[in-house]
Amino acid sequence: MAERVHTAPAAPLIGDRGWDAAPTAALVADGSGILRAVNAAARRLFPDAGPGHPLTGTTAQWLVEAHELRPGEVARGAVGERFFAAHPVPHDGTVLWWLIDETDLRAARDALAREQERTAFLSEASAALLGSLNLERCMEVAARLAAEHLADAVLVLAPRTSGTFPAVSCVRGGEPARRRLEIDPDELPGLGEALQGFPPVPSRWLAPDNAPDWVLPDGFGPVGSIVVTPLPGHGVPAGALVLLRRGDLKSFTEQEELFARLFAARAGAAMSAARVFALQAAITDTLMRELLPPDLEQLGGVEFAGRYRPALDGERIGGDFYDVHATGTAEGEEALAVLGDVCGKGLDAAVLTGKIRTTLRALLPMAGDHHRLLGLLNRTLADRHDARYVTLVLASAKREGNAVRLCVTCAGHPPPLIVRADGRVEEAETHGSLIGFLPEIESQSADVTLNPGETCLLFTDGIVEAKGGPLGDARFGEDRLRQELTECANMPADAVVERIHMLAAQWIGRGDHDDMAVLAITAPRGQHLAAVGGHSRGRYTA
Repeated sequence: MAERVHTAPAAPLIGDRGWDAAPTAALVADGSGILRAVNAAARRLFPDAGPGHPLTGTTAQWLVEAHELRPGEVARGAVGERFFAAHPVPHDGTVLWWLIDETDLRAARDALAREQERTAFLSEASAALLGSLNLERCMEVAARLAAEHLADAVLVLAPRTSGTFPAVSCVRGGEPARRRLEIDPDELPGLGEALQGFPPVPSRWLAPDNAPDWVLPDGFGPVGSIVVTPLPGHGVPAGALVLLRRGDLKSFTEQEELFARLFAARAGAAMSAARVFALQAAITDTLMRELLPPDLEQLGGVEFAGRYRPALDGERIGGDFYDVHATGTAEGEEALAVLGDVCGKGLDAAVLTGKIRTTLRALLPMAGDHHRLLGLLNRTLADRHDARYVTLVLASAKREGNAVRLCVTCAGHPPPLIVRADGRVEEAETHGSLIGFLPEIESQSADVTLNPGETCLLFTDGIVEAKGGPLGDARFGEDRLRQELTECANMPADAVVERIHMLAAQWIGRGDHDDMAVLAITAPRGQHLAAVGGHSRGRYTA
């Protein structure tokens, strides 16, 4: 706002009609502080002032001091409830003082300064409130800021959950305190409405003496004024804000109540965002439990272990998956191991992965007939319209004495590798067509026997196609995988997948890669640590 510059008139002819009729107060004093002339406007301002009277006692003290100490400078001060700027004009040993009324200008400056301070505060408050997506932390920040800038004490309430209201209270100069309130909000007039998002009740309508005890901090003393305002959220109320002032302080003004509502709008938006984030995080965690690799169990004396790494390191899920299911048969306990690779990456692939895993779980009664199971799954996916497909490998495992009998079937997937006890690595003779690509599929199963210490490794193409190495562009390759597996003879399943996963990760370094998953099925050799307690955890690695 540009400051208006007042230019004092030149020295008038004392006694002429223009001098006395001037709307601006003016008076002339000599070097000894005796008034020589006072116009009508100055006499209205200083009734006791007149020619021959001293400045002292008849005018304002600040004007006396200005005349004595700095007669050549503009002086400012109050006269009653008005504020003036006294502009000096020296003339023949006297000083003519023109008193310009700056009350309105000063009020405008003060209002502008307050608005600038409030704007700066609201900007800082928005940044602080949005700095956390934790609801309780956000409520603490709101309570502290309001206590520092708006009131002597503050109560921030969120909507009722589990029969109580989450609340944070704070006294100016103190630390926020979390609370859970079992209250009737209608005990404080306007609070029930504010929690429902209705407009606030003016503070002058609220009787401070009727404030319930749960509103007041310990030792707060008598309440002089209360403001209750809603915290508006995104479509639904985010809570309510209660501001308290002590009894010996002035009440809230209409401008302060308006400013409180502006702050409440920002606090409510931040709390609402935190609540939405918490809800989405809870939903995500629930869904993730279905999409992330499962904990693997030792079933029927057979060891299972897996590792998984998504293509996008910032994600937790992708298109590779594995599962191990118990499938009891008339001949005894049996397990079905499944490892698959869905076309694509990220969330879209993970959603299809979840549907495939759910479908396979429903088809477990047919686990003894791999071709039929794959055919039904193929029919389910072929009805989709997004042209996505999946490659799979199934392995039915059953303990027979010290050995493990496997029936392995691939569907468009790399054949599993068998690590014999003497270090030889063989490829299972199985193959088949993609799932979800053609109306009908073909598949050929292979029967494999694992003696103690031998492992069948199921893996996705993300392992063999991983690029890296010394130059950064060489494939890890199946030959390198076979070579590394020769060192895994007689190792427990968990150690096998850990080694292969670690080597692939080292080969990639910081480079890009596809989803990678490995699943080992091992015939135990003695009592491996992985078999203790009958459980072995599959692992997810970012």
